[in-house]
This record gives sequence, structure tokens and C-alpha cells, in this order.
Amino acid sequence: MKLNKFLSRLSSIFTLRSPLVSATARIPSSDLRLYRYFRATSGVGDDSEMKELTDYLNNLKNYEKSGVPKGAGTDSEEGFDLGRMTSFVFLSVHIAGTKGKGSTAAFLSNILRAEGYSVGCYTSPHIQTIRERISVGRSGEPVSVKALNSLFQRIKKVLDQAVQYESGHLSHFEVFTAIAFRLFAQEKVDIAVIEAGLGGARDATNVISSSDLAVSIITTVGAEHLDALGGSLESIAIAKSGIIKHGRPVRWFFLNIRAEYVVLGGPFLPHIERILRDKASSLSSIVLSACDPGNKSAIRGLSKLYGKPCQSCDIVIQIEKDMQQFIELFDVRLSMLGSHQLQNAATATCASLCLRDQGWKVSDGSIRFGLEHTCLLGRSQFLTSEEAEALGLHGATILLDGAHTKESARALADTIEMTFPKARLVLVVAMASDKDHSGFARELLSTRKLEAVFLTEVDIAGDKSRMTFASVLKDCWIQASKEVGVDIVDDGVQDFRSSLDDQSVHSVDKPESKTILATESSLKISMRVGNQILRARMGDQPGIIVVTGSLHIVSSVLRSIQQ
Repeated sequence: MKLNKFLSRLSSIFTLRSPLVSATARIPSSDLRLYRYFRATSGVGDDSEMKELTDYLNNLKNYEKSGVPKGAGTDSEEGFDLGRMTSFVFLSVHIAGTKGKGSTAAFLSNILRAEGYSVGCYTSPHIQTIRERISVGRSGEPVSVKALNSLFQRIKKVLDQAVQYESGHLSHFEVFTAIAFRLFAQEKVDIAVIEAGLGGARDATNVISSSDLAVSIITTVGAEHLDALGGSLESIAIAKSGIIKHGRPVRWFFLNIRAEYVVLGGPFLPHIERILRDKASSLSSIVLSACDPGNKSAIRGLSKLYGKPCQSCDIVIQIEKDMQQFIELFDVRLSMLGSHQLQNAATATCASLCLRDQGWKVSDGSIRFGLEHTCLLGRSQFLTSEEAEALGLHGATILLDGAHTKESARALADTIEMTFPKARLVLVVAMASDKDHSGFARELLSTRKLEAVFLTEVDIAGDKSRMTFASVLKDCWIQASKEVGVDIVDDGVQDFRSSLDDQSVHSVDKPESKTILATESSLKISMRVGNQILRARMGDQPGIIVVTGSLHIVSSVLRSIQQ
């Protein structure tokens, strides 16, 4: 008996279709919504309350812990077997890309919620609790422990049969994807926004049929998961283009035409964009790009929103080919900082216009509201003074960002330069073993604003198998410093602590042109000594502690605050 038959029991009521009119409910006011979101993602008590579910998932193969096998995301014999998934039927927006998937999904989901739609959103990974991966309804909050446990108990026997039939080959991600999709049907969402986990063609989420796909989005194509996705940018682009489907039937006035919309975020290298456009053309799908000449996005300045930095942006989208859609949004205040987040916001706006062209009611006001009320843990996240105090870092400015690629490191550096152009930095870095450590280091060392870099260690997805030892990172940073011409002081953290404890601040006040480099297994000690170095060197001048390299190090900091 095929696994499809088991999982088809989960999808037997997946017959949802989108309404072409707006619901009436509105999401809560901005300040309340932000408060409720962060409270809901605190993760306190989740492990104990969902122990049976988490234990069940942890007994399955988890590629976030072990690393993704070579070729797993390619459309080849090495690729993941999508026969283990079945087609779940509800109207969806499917998002793939190297970077920007989660942010684009959050922007678009909030736009649709602002219009009053009930939205199912599925993303990965999570920061504090696995519940963050699923949100259902109009609030945008993570799915409740009660709802997740209740569904799991109802379908556990079916999952047991599926796992047994597949001889234990079902993965953590496959099972949780099935749970998420089943929950969307149960809650009768109007539309689902689905983020691909790896690549696209062989990702577990890629079971959406062409008739149930409203928009495909490909945000970026970069050199991440190279081995799993074929070893080149071209093979990565091919894998991600696998979410594009054949043009689906659309009723336009009294005519039936075939159309499926593909939104490209970008910017892409010309030959990479050609691969994506050729795939869409071969499937009779309409391509829109957030980088098309008629589309203009710009950051106009910085201000404060709820006491934290935000950027004022203009977004102008003008689509004249294939469909007539136009929107001008001036002075949009984004809490998500950086030009890359503006690009993600523009991409989500393009997707909104595609839905509007299909008959969905998506007003300009809802697009603005959704963009302005989007925030994500670990993406350019400045901690509050109370959160810094909880870490024992009174008065410190702390920025958490889960950047872990060369491109995201450059985006992080640019964001810091924009928001705090005069500030000096202390970096606290931990990374997974399958990342480009040297490329990441070169980008951040090139900022020329580093007082110190602390290289530390955190578990990756709750396990040490993908953790990079601090000593390994140090070798990469030393080599990178030579390549970019940055002088470093390679010293042990105990020397800094002893000097500071003796109040001999000048003993750590190395020549101003040199950056202190240290390894330290303790994340807390790294942050505290980094704060002392900033104070010793900078006095009253602005300084920022930047915690980066992985969403898992961000998770560790946030857990420390809760404790």
C-alpha cells in the first residue's frame, strides 16, 4: 500500500478554494499585535507541553541536525522521494529561494490578514518553539499547543503506519509538513503561504498541484546547500524553479485562459534569471519581477517605531505587460531593516498584485498595513533595554541577526552602516559546519568597524553534529583577516577578563587599528566580555554587540532572556 494512501486520509477534506471577496475581521492594533506575537513565541513550557509530539518528531530523520545529503534537493535519483507526500488541496502561494523566503512569507501573510483573510503560513526553521513554523487564522500568532497536540493525537495512528511502511525513512520535515497542511484544512484557511524547506523540485512542500497554486515566488538564488542542490548556482536555480507549475485555468470575465504567476524577487545574475524565466515560459506561466524597470523601491530615511529603528521606504510597482496593476506606497515604515528587507517587501507586494489580478480583494491600505506590521525574531532584531538587562548587559545595544551566508553577512553590515553609521561593533559568532565560514568572515571584517570578534559554539537544532568548533572558526577568521587586510590581535578571553577585573582598561586598549579576536565556548561570557571591551575602548561613544552566524545562536540568546 503506497504511503500516498495513508497520507491521503489526512487530506481527504482538503477541498478548500479561495473566496473572491474579503472577510471583515481585522488583525489587532499594531502595538498589541507585536506584544502578542513575541509573547506567543516565548517558547516557555512548550517542550514539556508537547513532549509526545516533539519526541515523535525527534525520532525521525532530522536533516537540520545531521545536514542534508548530497544531491537530496535535485530532481535526480539522489533527490528526496516526493512519493512519500501526497497532494494536499488548498489554494496556495509557494515560496522558494536561498534567502528572503521567511520574510517574504511573513510580509505577504500579514497583507492578506490585514484584508481580513484567514491565512495558513508554514515556514522554517523556528527560533524558540516549533510552533513558530505554523500560523493559522487572522492573528498571525503561532499555532497553539492545544491545537497542535489535538491534531497530532488524531492522526498519530496514520503517521505510525506511514513511518512503518517507509521503513523509518520519513523525515521530521515531511511529517511536520503533513501536520501543517492538515491543520490548514481543518481550520478552513482562505489561502496558505508555504515556504519551501530546501530547493524546490524535491522539497516536501512541493506537492501543490497547478490547479491549487495561485502564485510561485522565487526570492533569490545564492550559493547555499551547494552539495544538496547539485553543486552550482545553475543547478540551484533549476532546483528552485521546480516549484513553478503549468499555467492553471483562470476565469477572466467570460473567457477561460490559463495563467499562473511567477514572482521573482532578485536581483539575479542575468543567466540565473534566464533559467527561471525559461522554466516559467515552458510552463506557460506569467513572470513578474520586483526588479523590473517600472518598479522602484527606495529607503528614504530612518526613524523610530515603538522605540526601535525603522526605515521609511517608497515602493512603486507598475506592471503593464500581461496584466495591468499599479501601486504607489510612500513613506512605508518597515520594522524589518535593510535594503534586502525592502526587496522582500517589494516582492510580497508584487505577489499581492498578482492575487488582486486573480480576483482577490487586496487593497493598497492592507498592503501598507501588512508591510508595516511585520516583524520576525532574529532578523535585524534589536533587544529592548529590559531584555539586555536580563542578560546582565545593562545599557548595552544588542542586535540579533541570523545571517549565515556571505550575502546575508553583507546585508547585515549594510544594515548596521545605515542604522548606526558611527557605531563600533563587537561580533559574537557561532555557525553550522556546512556554511561558508571564510566568505562570511570576509564580509564582516570588511566593515572596518570591529573592536572585537568572539567566536563561540551553540548546538544546531538541538544537536552538536553540525556545530562548528570555535577553534575552526578562528582559523577561518585569521585567514580572512589577511585576505582583506585587517590587523587582528589573537588573544585568549581569559586575558581580557583578568585585565578588566583589575580595572586595567588600558591593557586591553590595543592599537585602535587592530581587532581583538577570541574564542570562547560560553555565549554569555562572550557577550559580557564583549560589552566590557566596548566600554573600555569607546567610553560614551556608540557601540553595538552583534550576535550572528546562525538562527540557532539567536535562539540561544532569546532562551537566556526567558530563563
